[in-house]
Amino acid sequence: MFPEIFRVGSFTLHSYGLLVAIAFLTGLLLASRLAQRAGLNADRVTSLGIYVAVAAIVGAKLLMVLGDLPYYLRNPSQIFSLATLQAGGVFFGGLVAALLTAVWYLRSFNLPALRTADTFAPGIALGHAVGRVGCFLAGCCWGKPADLPWSVTFTNPAARDLVGVPLGVPLHPTQLYEAAAELVIFAVLWFRARRPHKDGSIIGVYLISYPGFRFLIEFLRDPSDRSFTFGGLLSLTQWTALALVTAGIYLLTRSGRALTRAA
Repeated sequence: MFPEIFRVGSFTLHSYGLLVAIAFLTGLLLASRLAQRAGLNADRVTSLGIYVAVAAIVGAKLLMVLGDLPYYLRNPSQIFSLATLQAGGVFFGGLVAALLTAVWYLRSFNLPALRTADTFAPGIALGHAVGRVGCFLAGCCWGKPADLPWSVTFTNPAARDLVGVPLGVPLHPTQLYEAAAELVIFAVLWFRARRPHKDGSIIGVYLISYPGFRFLIEFLRDPSDRSFTFGGLLSLTQWTALALVTAGIYLLTRSGRALTRAA
């Protein structure tokens, strides 16, 4: 659609990069506000968000490389190419790396893990919604061909050159499907987070709702833009989604047991 906002000499402001930056700042602001409401150190939570963001970028690109490993083994120089650096990567790779970094940080500074995670969940959902709009503008993460009233057709050669999206073909706007779902998830999480709740219940709802939706949306993604599959059935992203849904169910079950004992 509009992968470049403007170009001045050798400098190009990409729509995806701008919206990802906006998404990060928005998510961090919401987490800081919720941290104060939860009685946490807002500065520590903000620093955690920065560490997690860096880990997420690295993790997303690492899973992207692993998902297309045969290509990168044949072309190792592409791992650190400008195209790879500009690519968004695989969200779940970023999420897993972010979670591991968060565990290390929480232990280092003695922050309560589940309560801190709850403060980040709404911001992650809203930030991801904004980021998916950036994906749509850039043309990445496109869907399968579709003959639907709301199908989208990419025509900008810059988008094809940047991310490889096919031009002139009506496609499922999977980026917008995800953005809409994340907005709904954000609304639910924000409502719950601002009311009394057991630690872990907010992040638990997120780990069930978004990965569950992403598992389904993967079936509408163009196979050429998806990571490799195991046995030709499910993609690496879908297996990761199932693992995260399982973790979310565990957290909600644990929160429910704690609520029962408290009653």
